[in-house]
Amino acid sequence: MTADAAAPARPEARNPRGFADRRGRDLTAERRLVARVSEVYERWGFEPLETGAFEYADALGKFLPDADRPNEGVFALQDDDDQWMALRYDLTAPLARFAAQSWETLPKPFRRYAFGPVWRNEKPGPGRFREFVQCDADTVGSDRPEADAEIIAMACEGLRAAGLDAGQAVVRVSNRKLFDGLFEAGGVTEPGQRLTALRAIDKFDRLGWEGVSALLGEGRLDESGDYTKGANLPIGVAATIEAFLASAGDAALSRAATLESVARAGGLGATGEAALEELAAIDAALRAMKVDEAAVRFDPTIVRGLEYYTGAVFEAELLLDTVDDKGRAVRFGSIGGGGRYDDLVARFTGERLPATGFSFGVSRLASALRAAGRGDQDAVRGPVVVIVFSDADMQHYLDAVSELRNAGIAAELYLGRAGMKAQMKYADRRGAPAAVILGGDEIAAGQVTVKDLDAGRALAAGVSDNEAWKSERPGQQIAPRADLVATVARIVAQARTPS
Repeated sequence: MTADAAAPARPEARNPRGFADRRGRDLTAERRLVARVSEVYERWGFEPLETGAFEYADALGKFLPDADRPNEGVFALQDDDDQWMALRYDLTAPLARFAAQSWETLPKPFRRYAFGPVWRNEKPGPGRFREFVQCDADTVGSDRPEADAEIIAMACEGLRAAGLDAGQAVVRVSNRKLFDGLFEAGGVTEPGQRLTALRAIDKFDRLGWEGVSALLGEGRLDESGDYTKGANLPIGVAATIEAFLASAGDAALSRAATLESVARAGGLGATGEAALEELAAIDAALRAMKVDEAAVRFDPTIVRGLEYYTGAVFEAELLLDTVDDKGRAVRFGSIGGGGRYDDLVARFTGERLPATGFSFGVSRLASALRAAGRGDQDAVRGPVVVIVFSDADMQHYLDAVSELRNAGIAAELYLGRAGMKAQMKYADRRGAPAAVILGGDEIAAGQVTVKDLDAGRALAAGVSDNEAWKSERPGQQIAPRADLVATVARIVAQARTPS
């Protein structure tokens, strides 16, 4: 046996699908979004809460149809006490568990926000990950429609804080009880039939009425040849759905006018009429808070969280044009959502506890903003790099980097063993705004050379002749050694973005 044959096989360096490695720019984008949105949440009176990454699988509940091996939709493992634990798939289920466990000691209503990674064992796609960051705010213990309105208004402010101006995002709002009332009035009682119908309505944006109508009836054959079985709703119920979905496509309608259009469709029953009253109360509160009609629309096609929400539902949609890394148009759609979930805590206590909340998909929103060409602000500024020439002069380099750090300027001493050319290339790759040069001549003369790398990049981009570039010495200045900090500070203060 040869030595090569006896060597152990080397693993392939790869990361699992849907689990992304994130460096400076990506992390900066996510941290900036979390900081800005969290500041909004705190200003609106929500306190921070952090729960563990793992919850007992039976406490999560949503994606767990198999009690013996609960691994559908979540990443689960069995503890040494034989209990199944799973990584949290959102931040709301842990909140429900925490509220049930701590309710006696909490202020009521309890207002909390949280951010952190969540994990879903689902098929990844563009901007859709198996591990991603969410930032939530929820009110537990209030059944007032004003609590829903406040969450919606705060979500709008959070979107603005994230960098989305008027017309670049919209929060669409509906109420799950509209369809509950319609089904009750139409005699549709079978849960599977209702669920199939709601899933069909959820595709209205993509399929239009013709496609949804087929799915509400016998079923639909799509372009690939796949057949989807329909809900087989009574004709009268399907006609009512058509009548009030017609209001969804008219962005010119005010919130109040949309409610009037839905009401005229009729057939909603007592539960549906109550839903309209709740939406009208939400609209009144939104108007009182001066929330623009263009920022929040009522849209009866919103049926998110089919087995989760019990009343008002909200979905934030990105309206910016976005492209992938190859320049092809890509639609991100939803970048956040939420609603009222009055039954979630009752899973633990047996008593209904009203709750409402909203969640930003931080990772998804950061990806969407970058796909919209809005990522330049997240370019990471590297530290000022102090170049090393000689071990004998190490004290001078260490003094320089310490002075810069003590002045609040990010700085690093090059600790490799390469020559000056490679060190300058390193500084450029780090996105450094400047390089500090203390060669033997500078030290002897009591001077320092500071190369403004941003100015050098800009000038070099317009100079084709290398000798001319060298002779111009772009962005390079010599200053007294005592002026090191002031010279570098002026360059850093210009805050140019690296190309």
